[in-house]
Amino acid sequence: MQVMNATKFRENLFSIIENVGKYNEPLCITGKNSEAVLLSLEDYNNLIATMEINSNPALKRKIEEGLNTPLKECLSACSW
Repeated sequence: MQVMNATKFRENLFSIIENVGKYNEPLCITGKNSEAVLLSLEDYNNLIATMEINSNPALKRKIEEGLNTPLKECLSACSW
């Protein structure tokens, strides 16, 4: 993850936002007393989805079961 101070971030705001969105590479922005992270919208949405799945034990279990289902069983369930 790249790190940049707030002044440099402000000077290059539009190009930085474009690059973070285009390449999905997060950016750590440092200030005098704190830090923040800039994520692409895609990365943010994926992070939220992962958190929602992990907070729902039944959904998480179904996904894990699906990942462990042999391919032959999946294909036999298809009607095509």
